[in-house]
Amino acid sequence: MFGIPWDQTLGGLMFVGMIVFLFFGFPVAFSLTFTGLVFGLIGFGIDFFNILPLRIWGTMTNFTLLAVPLFVFMGVALEKSGLAEELLETMALLFGGLRGGIAISVVVVGAILAASTGIVGASVITMGLVSLPTMLRRGYDKQVITGTICASGTLGQIIPPSIILVLLGDILGVSVGDLYIGAFVPGLVLMSLYILYLVILGQWKPHLAPPIPREEIAAFQAEALRRVAIALAPALVLIVAVLGSIFMGIASPTEGAAVGAMGGLLLTLVKRRFTMPMFRDVCRTTTRITSLAFIILVGANTFGLVLRGLNGDKLIQDLLLHLPFGPYGVLAVVMLVIFILGFFIDFFEICFIHVPILTPVLVQHFHFDPVWLAVVLGVTLQTSFLPPPFGFALFYLRGVAPPEIRTGDIYRGVLPFVCLQLIGLALVIAFPEIVYVLIRVFRG
Repeated sequence: MFGIPWDQTLGGLMFVGMIVFLFFGFPVAFSLTFTGLVFGLIGFGIDFFNILPLRIWGTMTNFTLLAVPLFVFMGVALEKSGLAEELLETMALLFGGLRGGIAISVVVVGAILAASTGIVGASVITMGLVSLPTMLRRGYDKQVITGTICASGTLGQIIPPSIILVLLGDILGVSVGDLYIGAFVPGLVLMSLYILYLVILGQWKPHLAPPIPREEIAAFQAEALRRVAIALAPALVLIVAVLGSIFMGIASPTEGAAVGAMGGLLLTLVKRRFTMPMFRDVCRTTTRITSLAFIILVGANTFGLVLRGLNGDKLIQDLLLHLPFGPYGVLAVVMLVIFILGFFIDFFEICFIHVPILTPVLVQHFHFDPVWLAVVLGVTLQTSFLPPPFGFALFYLRGVAPPEIRTGDIYRGVLPFVCLQLIGLALVIAFPEIVYVLIRVFRG
């Protein structure tokens, strides 16, 4: 067909078939598995089924991917411990004297939760339940409220221990520890951009983000240090224990995740939140999220094995190589595709399906460093959580927002933060040293 070899033609049809199934509303995992099995049978015959179990078994026994359920367990346990509520209440009073201070506190707590849990949905929902009523009561503009909460919640996609970095490290064949170190500064850059925007907004339009009255701040200052220490100490200890052990090379990411899972459970005990029903709920939630990830992984393995066998990945890579844009132009096209895909499908599917197809061209032909590329992919996927109307963070917040917060408020509120995230992405691409600075410190 049009001079394309028959196997690549079959690979292209397979890709189209998978997209058709997705648009008809079939679950992603089953769409991937079904198209993989059907086209594998057409392309390779019945012998294909002898290869597939070995491929799936090799993936499911991957030691690195064991970090996924452990980090999920840690995040869910921390959500149950009440850590987020304490942090938000304390930080709101700490920064509340500033114009936009409560919004700044939400960003700071979002970064701390990102470094503690790495789960976007949990962060957005928790901050929406706790901080949204407070900000409404204090007279904050609805768009400022919604944009700040959604953007802060997505920091968990890039600030370690991000689950997405575990997946990207495994797919691109690079050290997850190096990715964690490399992604830390870009995460702080994004957080700083948010805070700078809120400070400027508070000075420019103070009625949108008013400060807390001075008498309330004065009452708090008498015991400020004690309350801040009580709220911050558990989170900081856990962050240092998990990330510090990984950064220093003492533990692998999987071992660090095990430390984090135990630490999250201990925090529920320390804060007297531990009960057997709570523990069962944490285990059920962890199992559900992990099962979702790994069933998609099985489907993606089936799909990817057949696509590569039919040289479908070569067809896509040849199309990228023939684009007349040069290395950074092709990089921009790949990031745009992933950014747009993030509107419609979850990052699990993007990591397992699209990243293995789109990134080899960038690494093998244009010689981009895979560690830097993985961090750029992480920032891109984080950015895709926000744009209306399909950003996942918007749906999380919509689910817990009161009736006076309209969907239009959420959509308009996130737009400035989408622009800030694109600026952050541009900075990471333009100045790769942002990624490498800490890697050189810890890896010499």
